[in-house]
Amino acid sequence: MTEVYLDNSATTRCLDCVASTVTKVMCEDYGNSSSMHMKGVQAENYIKMAKNVIAKNLKVNEKEIYFTSGGTESDNLAIIGTAMANNRAGNHIITTCIEHPAVLRTMEYLESQGFRVTHLPVDHAGRIRLEDLEKALTPATILVSIMHTNNEIGSLQPIAEAGNIIKRFNPNIVFHVDAVQGYGKFKIWPKKMGVDLLSVSGHKIHGPKGIGFLYINEKIKIKPISYGGGQQKGMRSGTDNVPGIAGIARAVEEVYKYLDKDVERLYSLKEYFVNGVMQIPDVKINGYTGYDSAPHIVSVSIRGIRSEVLLHALEDRGIYVSAGSACSSHKPAPSNTLKAIGVEKDMLDSTIRFSFSIFTTKEEIDYTLKVLYDIIPMLRKYTRR
Repeated sequence: MTEVYLDNSATTRCLDCVASTVTKVMCEDYGNSSSMHMKGVQAENYIKMAKNVIAKNLKVNEKEIYFTSGGTESDNLAIIGTAMANNRAGNHIITTCIEHPAVLRTMEYLESQGFRVTHLPVDHAGRIRLEDLEKALTPATILVSIMHTNNEIGSLQPIAEAGNIIKRFNPNIVFHVDAVQGYGKFKIWPKKMGVDLLSVSGHKIHGPKGIGFLYINEKIKIKPISYGGGQQKGMRSGTDNVPGIAGIARAVEEVYKYLDKDVERLYSLKEYFVNGVMQIPDVKINGYTGYDSAPHIVSVSIRGIRSEVLLHALEDRGIYVSAGSACSSHKPAPSNTLKAIGVEKDMLDSTIRFSFSIFTTKEEIDYTLKVLYDIIPMLRKYTRR
């Protein structure tokens, strides 16, 4: 077996039909959607089609879909745009302590601008406590941002319940959800869940990189954070990435076509893998592992072996994984998420994330388990104590 890719939370392999769509738009229907001639009209039609596909999937209005460069920009636009548009109503924002850096760093920026941010703690499995959210809400709260699925350990947040609490306290509070890891694995309907803003990235759902979207409830107040030619009703100026937009729409169609069947298979693979890994002594699985967790993410702490060492040992055998998460794997600081759920200090730097996709096979899992069984005793033998 030459290659086993188990880093699908970092990025996914583009579907062939998506790549074909992107190529066609780049090489044949390559017009600028702002142009008034036929090439421009063709490009605009791709955008209209994409909005229709995504809006139907989310059960929202087409005019509420805005295309971005990916999850990070969607998070930034949602959080900064909402804070700046509503700062006269209050300066308090609530998030969690295990958010993606695209949210946490944005919150740090807003704190430097005078906003007050509350970070909700999580339990041992990485879930917020709804009573903590309820206690944190104040008359000055203008925004709550909670991720749908944690990118490191796969914990799921009670989004619908949180939305109900927020809107019951004050219907004017804006509720943002980073759904980058959850979209494409779950059916997410923002209006039913009380969600006003939803961030999604294309390359996590077998679409192209450099494209994402943000659902914006038409009733909320939000300001743009970039200015230019006024594209997308002035909310996100810049030449439309038509190939990417067409590609993400195709990915949405394909991923949701067989969603139930694919997700059930992922849960089955996850259970099989977890059972196999637990045969190794001094190994801990972080977070839940059943249907109360993401179907594609397994976080494994392996005592006595640094994650970077194990990552490269697996790479030598053609297995690709992440040490924690791709967004933080080049940083020496321990993971905020692992610290928040109480992972033992000597295990913080001994954690590997395995993440699956629709392309992952049982044979690949078997091969990975066999390699782990072979190399972990060897690596532990040579680890300095």
